[in-house]
Amino acid sequence: MSKLAPTPGQTVGPFYGYALPFNKDNELLAPGSPGSIRLQGTVYDGAGNPIPDAILEIWQPDSEGNIVQRTGSLVRDGYTFTGWGRGSVGNSGVYTFTTVNPGPTAPGAAAFISVAVFARGLMNRLFTRVYLPEDEEALANDSLLSSLDPERRKTLIARRDPDGGLTWDIRLQGGDETVFLDFQQDGSLDNSVGNNQETAETENPA
Repeated sequence: MSKLAPTPGQTVGPFYGYALPFNKDNELLAPGSPGSIRLQGTVYDGAGNPIPDAILEIWQPDSEGNIVQRTGSLVRDGYTFTGWGRGSVGNSGVYTFTTVNPGPTAPGAAAFISVAVFARGLMNRLFTRVYLPEDEEALANDSLLSSLDPERRKTLIARRDPDGGLTWDIRLQGGDETVFLDFQQDGSLDNSVGNNQETAETENPA
């Protein structure tokens, strides 16, 4: 029996607006709802230029730190918080989500949102996290953040905006590249942190 050759890999982008985006995909709850915030930022390439056709997906607990297991992400009703959203960037590379501040999933844990990045030129999606900036003690005790040097750690922490929202930029390459994560086959975080887009793995971190 002849051995079959593997199908060659392809990049995961660019994307076109007829398949992946859907109505209210980036609204985990309705804008203006009690407790709602805006998570926003810009996706940059290695040269510092905005990427105009990336897609981001986020997973997160609710404001009390509960892992949500409810349907409705693909057909938003304006009331049900499912903890998952998808958003495409505009021509300026800017993304935005309407969501809530995630609560810590355990006492003393640092609150964060899990993020997957799809963009032109990537052979696979990239996984990372964005942490809330306020609880400095929890951030200092977080096992992932404490494994990084201070400059790398900063790439995973959002800044709080005057209106209560969060701003967090993503840099796919370069000297201030965002930290990306490797995951084992069982979904657990690898002890080695991927600081290069070539090393990012493909397990759902949420």
